[in-house]
Amino acid sequence: MGKGGQNYGKRESFSPKASDPEIFPAWAKDVTECGKKYGVDLKFGLTDEEVEKRRQIYGLNELEKHEGPSIWSLVLDQFNDTLVRILLVAAVVSFVLAWYDGNEGGEMEITAFVEPLVIFLILILNAIVGVWQESNAEKALEALKEIQCEHAMVIREGNHIPSLPAKELVPGDIVELRVGDKAPADMRVLSMISSTFRVEQSSLTGESEAVNKTNKVVPEDIDIQGKKCMVFAGTTVVNGNCFCLVTQTGMNTEIGKVHSQIHEASQSEEDTPLKKKLNEFGEVLTAIIGVICLLVWLINVKYFLTWDYVDGWPRNFKFSFEKCTYYFEIAVALAVAAIPEGLPAVITTCLALGTRKMAQKNALVRKLLSVETLGCTTVICSDKTGTLTTNQMAVAKLVAMGRKADSIRSFKVDGTTYNPFDGRIHDWPTGRMDANLQMIATIAAVCNDAGVTQSGHLFAADGMPTEAALKVLVEKMGLPVPEGFDDLSSSGSSAVLRCCQQLNEIDLRIATLEFDRDRKSMGVIAKSNSGKNLLLVKGAVENVLERSTSIQLLDGSVVELDQKSRGCILQALHEMSTSSLRCLGFAYKEELSEFATYNGEDHPAHELLLKPSNYSSIESELIFVGMVGLRDPPREEVHQAIEDCRAAGIRVMVITGDNKNTAEAICHEIGVFGPKEDISLKSLTGREFMDLHDQKSYLRQSGGLLISRAEPRHKQEIVRLLKEDGEVVAMTGDGVNDAPALKLADIGIAMGISGTEVAKEASDMVLADDNFSTIVAAVGEGRSIYNNMKAFIRYMISSNIGEVASIFLTAALGIPEGLIPVQLLWVNLVTDGPPATALGFNPPDKDIMKKPPRRSDDSLISAWILFRYLVIGLYVGIATVGVFIIWYTHDSFLGIDLSGDGHTLVTYSQLANWGQCRSWEGFTVSPFTAGAHVFSFDTNPCDYFQAGKVKATTLSLSVLVAIEMFNSLNALSEDGSLLTMPPWVNPWLLLAMSVSFGLHFLILYVPFLAQVFGIVPLSLNEWLLVLAVTLPVIMIDEILKFVGRCTSGYNTSATRKSLKPKVE
Repeated sequence: MGKGGQNYGKRESFSPKASDPEIFPAWAKDVTECGKKYGVDLKFGLTDEEVEKRRQIYGLNELEKHEGPSIWSLVLDQFNDTLVRILLVAAVVSFVLAWYDGNEGGEMEITAFVEPLVIFLILILNAIVGVWQESNAEKALEALKEIQCEHAMVIREGNHIPSLPAKELVPGDIVELRVGDKAPADMRVLSMISSTFRVEQSSLTGESEAVNKTNKVVPEDIDIQGKKCMVFAGTTVVNGNCFCLVTQTGMNTEIGKVHSQIHEASQSEEDTPLKKKLNEFGEVLTAIIGVICLLVWLINVKYFLTWDYVDGWPRNFKFSFEKCTYYFEIAVALAVAAIPEGLPAVITTCLALGTRKMAQKNALVRKLLSVETLGCTTVICSDKTGTLTTNQMAVAKLVAMGRKADSIRSFKVDGTTYNPFDGRIHDWPTGRMDANLQMIATIAAVCNDAGVTQSGHLFAADGMPTEAALKVLVEKMGLPVPEGFDDLSSSGSSAVLRCCQQLNEIDLRIATLEFDRDRKSMGVIAKSNSGKNLLLVKGAVENVLERSTSIQLLDGSVVELDQKSRGCILQALHEMSTSSLRCLGFAYKEELSEFATYNGEDHPAHELLLKPSNYSSIESELIFVGMVGLRDPPREEVHQAIEDCRAAGIRVMVITGDNKNTAEAICHEIGVFGPKEDISLKSLTGREFMDLHDQKSYLRQSGGLLISRAEPRHKQEIVRLLKEDGEVVAMTGDGVNDAPALKLADIGIAMGISGTEVAKEASDMVLADDNFSTIVAAVGEGRSIYNNMKAFIRYMISSNIGEVASIFLTAALGIPEGLIPVQLLWVNLVTDGPPATALGFNPPDKDIMKKPPRRSDDSLISAWILFRYLVIGLYVGIATVGVFIIWYTHDSFLGIDLSGDGHTLVTYSQLANWGQCRSWEGFTVSPFTAGAHVFSFDTNPCDYFQAGKVKATTLSLSVLVAIEMFNSLNALSEDGSLLTMPPWVNPWLLLAMSVSFGLHFLILYVPFLAQVFGIVPLSLNEWLLVLAVTLPVIMIDEILKFVGRCTSGYNTSATRKSLKPKVE
């Protein structure tokens, strides 16, 4: 596999040398020269010996299978994250210390291992989820392989092989293609068997219509859409059959290049803005934790390392390993306190909730972090066909003849789908349809090979989209359904296209003059109910008009086609063409001479129908009746969506493989460009863009931009340049040609209905309704989710700063350890979790889509917010440590009696020097109660500062839990007061606070859990003390918010000025 990329061209007889990067331009060489170059007899094909030689050089005709990363490497990648590494180190150290303490103490309690085991469990779950997500990352390449053809009809050694495995093809093979076949390789058309040969290649090139192929030479430097004599691997034949010469196989085909580009894009995938910020935050947190841990140890070094000064020099060093490990445990506890263990889980939960909301709006998110990235999207690069348009041909204008030869009638036709009930014809005559309109309807219905099928609410073309659109037009013209048709089938085309079926029964088709590229028309001979034969013709207006000698007027009368009436028709044609409508003309003929009595293959005139060269003469002296203008219409909701993007400061850039005029007309209509805007500098072809000297200057222009005739490499280059310029790029698309750019973009958005599996697998998000406006709703949801994430990150970080301040103050003051690691872990994971998750349900700001997008490099935490965190955190630390000191040193506080449990009071000096307790003479401690427990210290009074601190520890933990619950109310809004955004705007937060308090009561009042966490029940007065200490946190943050609001006016205006050049 994959040899083609390395060895292509080693055979001197027909290929360039291996070192020559140039590919033989078969499209620019005639058939004979191509045969010589590839060393093959075009009638005989390759010999088996030659096939084997070439297979050794080029390998099998299949796409490479890129080996993905091993499971082990994916597992290791999950630990390539700063926060995860900090957690891992903390868990290992906690485990070692728990093991050491167990060995020293003679018994190993399971409670000592709760903390490291919980952290290990978090890391394992995180790794499992990460591995599962990443192992599915390369499905786009597998989906691409499904597009490949499995078998081919090949000529070798003069024999016709009807079903050769496509992977066995080699350059130089002769292949026959028929209707419905998928091209097995890139091939040069050699000869046409049918008069026409059309291929559907929109998924590869972005063209909205099937392409007529030819064997004629085209210029060497032409783009992929212009290579009319080439058939590309994976594209489908919709009309005709021909013989082709295989020119490229495997990875050298156009689809192989797309495969390589997808792989390259997947290798260069960058972290999302949120992941970058969290990594940066983790690095800062690592530094802060390291410094504080070191400070804590240095502050307490006097407790485990002492010395005497002899002659001015330190001597007689004394080291206490037991106390050294004790203070090391405090440092570990501080690390656990500083790490927001619950943050990854809460972020995942918030993003998952966001994906559910988006799914309700038809946006299916495949990668969680993409939800947040949507919120800072600055540029949407949209494909046109199937994204901004319906990818369904529809008649937009009907032109019929008037009462006089030099007058015409124009009718605007609504509708964007194949649903006959979608839209109507404006100014349609009431009553019975006139003869001219009836003839147009008859030609559109009978001279037509297509149908329309219905599946639920979806209508699809069965056959050529243009012809299906004509049949839908006939239904909108509203011919009556006579009696006798009530028993028609309720499904299939007969139910959907009743009028067309009626017309086909009135005028029964008995012969077909196939479309060909020379006369550019199709004709049918039909036998009417009256027994008379008619020739019905449709085709390019200029060609049909050229072969017409008369016109049919409104009343059915036929008059001569003079210069004046011809000019009138051509003027109408010009107006329709300049609106980028594809125009088809209709004509008929009554005097058929030799075909007047034609009734089938046995008729003498049938011989004339076997030679397509006779068709032009048969289709002569026609009677012209009218014409229609068709297009791939824009989606109705797209115009408003573009306006919403503009209001939100998001630029829309259209990148399409379709032709320039059609794309410009659509862009004007949907509002990418203004109605009279000069777009000469804003609309380029892909080649013109690549030839620009300064491509970034073009991409920096304000307003909408258009790149037409774009190839996959052009789309990739545009996305790459935009990302280099600091833009956050969302790329939409539905075809194979969009997949590499979808993979490379910050947000790849695929179409769910019309999108290929390749595009879906390469994307981050899939639109279930193929609706461009769904993207705008998703962007708004992404912005809301980001704001909510900032709210719970504010909440969790300020809470963690409070925990750090608590431990730091404990160490600095020298008092007994107030909170143990397992308690901090419980607070971080369980108690803080529900309120943080509930903050993800904050209602979005009403003007969220009226603001410019935030910059992707904006920090999660501004300097002012960090200052607020520090102030709030300092208060949390003071309150948590303060209540610990109050219990030991006061029998009442703020009028609250604390002496009810009978505990012994000590001075602050004694509490701060509790380690010297054994040297205190006459120190005794009275027993005290806690719930049903009585704590006595008759044998060892100094144990009052260790086992006896259980009540003070419980108070500290309860203060920490309560203060963090009240602090979650502060996080409802970054600067908004609780008076303007009261707690009930988010009832989920009130419920979450109740759950967290409930969980805290559970561990307080269930004896087994209280023992695990080392706490005891509290009395009513002790709860009053908790509330008295915790409630001020709301008032402190209200004051800080007020200061923030007073200064925000200046900051906001400065921010808008910095963003202005980008979003104008």
